[in-house]
Amino acid sequence: MAHEIPPVTTGSIDLTWLRHVVGPDARTVLEVGANHGQHTQLLLAMFPKATIHAFEPDARALEQFRRAVSDRRVELHEIALGATNGRAEFHASGGMRPGATPQEQALYPKGWDQSGSLKAPKSHLQAHPWCKFVRTVKVEVRTMDTWARKHGVTDVDFVWADVQGAEGDMVRGGAETLARTRYLYCEYSDTELYEGQPNLSALLDMLPGFEVMRRFPDDVLLRNVALSGTGA
Repeated sequence: MAHEIPPVTTGSIDLTWLRHVVGPDARTVLEVGANHGQHTQLLLAMFPKATIHAFEPDARALEQFRRAVSDRRVELHEIALGATNGRAEFHASGGMRPGATPQEQALYPKGWDQSGSLKAPKSHLQAHPWCKFVRTVKVEVRTMDTWARKHGVTDVDFVWADVQGAEGDMVRGGAETLARTRYLYCEYSDTELYEGQPNLSALLDMLPGFEVMRRFPDDVLLRNVALSGTGA
């Protein structure tokens, strides 16, 4: 299916603009792939009335998250969101990028943990050869829909997803919840960095109710046409 995909906006998303688009009165925000809580802190500031549901399966990142984030509006879920319920192999990343400062290295005492995925690395190995995938670990996985039903979550204002190539799995497992979600911000790649990673066009095929609001080099903001109106 052909999709109207706007040209790339250079740089990264303007968080002040994003807050305006989603609305400061947002109540329910999902952060899928919370890592150390870097973006959790930003989401708390952007949406002062929201509960932030943060999802992270990597034990190393969870250790750092607990040190960095302590706010009663954050609910931490130590699981991955995927296509099925159960346990799955998680491809843990390691190594350290060339030129990392001592301060950066101190953030990753057990190795680089920002590139782990439910999907095996593919061209990521060539694009970032310093990033090593030397082991897999079993993690708990739930579909977004299963999780939402269990926790009584119905309407969602915003999903911020950083799942390293597993966007398709998250969408497949969250069709009901995403149909009730106003905005979705996630990574995309037209190169198969991870095995089975959908490109942007394929991702849009899986989200027929959404359209591209703004596209960045590696990320895209989508809006649910039925729920979000036609804001700028």
